[in-house]
Amino acid sequence: MPILKNRAVLRWLVPVTAGVAVIGGGAAVGTFAAGAEPALPPRTAAELLNDLRTSRLDGLSGTVVQRADLGLPPIADLAGAASGNELASLLTGTHTLRVWYAGPDRQRLALVDTLGEQDLLRNGRDVWTWNSRTNTASHRALPAGEASLPSAPATPVDAADRALAAIDPTTAVTVGRSARVAGRDAYELILSPRDTGSLVHEVRIALDAKEHVPLRFEVLADSADRPAFEVAFTQVDFRTPDADQFRFNPPPGVKVTEAQATGERGPAGKHLPDPDRRPDGRDVRTVGTGWTTVVVARLDATGLAGGPKADAKSTAPGADAVAQVLGGLPKVSGDWGSGRLLTGKLFNVLLTDDGRVLAGLVTPERLYQVAKG
Repeated sequence: MPILKNRAVLRWLVPVTAGVAVIGGGAAVGTFAAGAEPALPPRTAAELLNDLRTSRLDGLSGTVVQRADLGLPPIADLAGAASGNELASLLTGTHTLRVWYAGPDRQRLALVDTLGEQDLLRNGRDVWTWNSRTNTASHRALPAGEASLPSAPATPVDAADRALAAIDPTTAVTVGRSARVAGRDAYELILSPRDTGSLVHEVRIALDAKEHVPLRFEVLADSADRPAFEVAFTQVDFRTPDADQFRFNPPPGVKVTEAQATGERGPAGKHLPDPDRRPDGRDVRTVGTGWTTVVVARLDATGLAGGPKADAKSTAPGADAVAQVLGGLPKVSGDWGSGRLLTGKLFNVLLTDDGRVLAGLVTPERLYQVAKG
């Protein structure tokens, strides 16, 4: 099946946001170190893009390592606690996982750390999650026609998919140096924003020279000599995994929770987005194009920590801690109003006191300009 025509495949090819095993402090950067550059036949950027668009993937298994150094405050880790899902707290540090893929209806992730393991499996319409720390599991049946795991972490093709979608007149596409990734020869595509208003310096995608599948994905911020975000296969096998890899056998004594089969709630028990709500409607809109696009949303039921809409009775795990961190963000104000600013190396998020959220790969000044408009 063509990779770029199936978003379920794209979410599983490129290791982008997955893994819970911290690998020995800061030493894990060596995992991504490239060996001697292989001698590969010359390919133009247009040829490599065409390779990516026409490549096919029937299955793979492998190990993925992710490192994120986004310059975020502790809210990144607390987000996972508040949602009850550790997969949501992968915005900092180094993480690893095992991944298996055998088509859009057979997928599996195994996330392991020093204290336990989490598994996320899809086999047909059945989706299972398991947490060894709590010895609990959940099961739900996907609605007919749903093409991917709900709230599944992405793997180095979801990231490539999003980056490649940004290729327009605002993006320069060039060919970088060849590399060895996961023991395989790879070409490198480089995407560079033409608009200097973006905080992104460039995006690097290492493309398997034979299978044309992204093996590594890196994002560099302006004035930085090392990636702020990188995710890569450290081992990969393009043979289709056995069907047994996608069968969930509950360990002895595990407590299994059966979720609603109608698709009304996600695996963490939260309501899924309303399919009738337009993403470009009154609640969410975008301003600008390309790499300097700003997303503007309005909070519904909850405001900033301490704000008039904050729910003091919230019982979500870690919610108080998250509210405390949000309340500790720097206060900012101007002719656009007032609020708090969350700053990272690649992006900024403005939370206004009147209940708006503005985010983009842009400077705070760009957010203030949009907030005023």
